[in-house]
Amino acid sequence: MVDYQKYYNLEGYIFEDVYLRFHAEHSLGAFDLFSIVIWKANRAKSQIALKLLARDPNGRRDLDAIARTLTGSLYEAQNHKERLRLLMKDWKFALPMASSILSVCYPEDFTVYDYRVRELLVGFRDLNNLTDFEKIWAGYNEYKAKVSQLAPAGLNLRDQDRYLWGQSIAKQLEIDIYRLFQPEIPELEQKHKQGYASSPQAAEEVGEWEDEQVWDSYEPKEAE
Repeated sequence: MVDYQKYYNLEGYIFEDVYLRFHAEHSLGAFDLFSIVIWKANRAKSQIALKLLARDPNGRRDLDAIARTLTGSLYEAQNHKERLRLLMKDWKFALPMASSILSVCYPEDFTVYDYRVRELLVGFRDLNNLTDFEKIWAGYNEYKAKVSQLAPAGLNLRDQDRYLWGQSIAKQLEIDIYRLFQPEIPELEQKHKQGYASSPQAAEEVGEWEDEQVWDSYEPKEAE
């Protein structure tokens, strides 16, 4: 039975209860899998459900059974590269959602690929535009290394992501106040712009940015 008071803190629930259940049961049911989806991208939950139904090799209409199959294959995969490949190539998850699922299941090895954090890594390419998985994997590992370099020393991978995401949100608020919450001002001083995810750079992330303006939720790109 779910502790609803604990579930109120969804991030705490998935990184504690769901993480432990995954490693105890070697898979996750639909409730836990979609808790991760909602945490990352509430508006995307119906899209993800359709994706699971469409990609299930057995053609089942049972999200709990499909979730068990998917997450069971993640647990049984031989290495982390194969886990990401399974989600992106077999199940057609975009990198932001795939990395979110794996960050919950393997928080010491994966971090969420997030456009806000990416924009703090000045000059870092957008991996959403890549289709070659070998290049995605290499780029993701580079992204993870740069996250560790930019965040304060002594933080674990999860807290590094929290720190940089919080930094981006705080800088955005500072700029919004500076410009009176009006559309962006071209002559805004460069020092105010540094580290601010004003808008997504890739067309595929527009849905994420638009959602965040109102609901702070996320719509991921469809992986090729």
